[in-house]
Amino acid sequence: MIKGLAITPPILGRISIGKIVEKNGKRLPEKDDQFTITTQVQNKEGWIPHPYDEDLRKTQDNHKIRAIPIRLLFNEPDLNLRAEYCLFDRQNGRPICTGNGETCRRYTASGMASLPCPSPDSCELAKAGCKPYGRLNVRIGEEEDDLGTFIFRTTGFNSIRTLAARLHYYQAVSGKLLACLPLALRLRAKTTFMSHRTPIYYADITEAIANARELHNRRLAAGYDQVALDAAGIQGFSNGAFEDSEEEIPEIVEEFFPSTDGGSDNGGLDTAGNKAKPSLKEKLDQKAVGRDGEST
Repeated sequence: MIKGLAITPPILGRISIGKIVEKNGKRLPEKDDQFTITTQVQNKEGWIPHPYDEDLRKTQDNHKIRAIPIRLLFNEPDLNLRAEYCLFDRQNGRPICTGNGETCRRYTASGMASLPCPSPDSCELAKAGCKPYGRLNVRIGEEEDDLGTFIFRTTGFNSIRTLAARLHYYQAVSGKLLACLPLALRLRAKTTFMSHRTPIYYADITEAIANARELHNRRLAAGYDQVALDAAGIQGFSNGAFEDSEEEIPEIVEEFFPSTDGGSDNGGLDTAGNKAKPSLKEKLDQKAVGRDGEST
């Protein structure tokens, strides 16, 4: 296995709550009040809808997808939902640091380093735009691909916290048969003081039918080794420093880590075509070099 390459579940498509829109010449993320299921292909209008998207809209009120029947690939909750604090350099589209509140993996002037992670509230570096980032892999439908998944990405604290709680609870009540539970990914709404009574939409998971034991026994009889699959998932995810591939990161940064001024990046050039300011990684490297120079 190639070291440094995270081995992730095969992706058939995406699930999102929103899209990228162009306003005043800038591409900006826009939230929505429904799920959208897309393929992994884009055209000029954006991501191309997956056939599941149209099928589900026909069965739901106002043709808005508020619930998606799903199954999970792994019994271990943390394999289905990976959540961490992430900081991306928007100028070059590369990850700078990922952490779990205790330890982090960070690019430094001398390469990759494992360092303490005090969480964004107590980290000076986090002021550059570090935030929670979650990825949930789910299966939709049974006939297309036994191991293929759709990925739901989110930087929403409500979605991450709710999904993590549900997965751990369902694992407990099902006797650790999470991958056998028929579930539904649902869209919830709530208002808070900070939202000024404007609805905030987030993802939740509910159980559909409690027949996990029956499905588990059928899988055993067919020779399906769930324990081995979970073990392979643990090894694959831990094999890379960062999960997202370089080809995916530009879209991820654009949608989930927009610049603070709402603008978009242009390959290291400003709007006049001049050389842009140093990237975040370059600034960090310069600081590291400065500290080394002072200490010698």
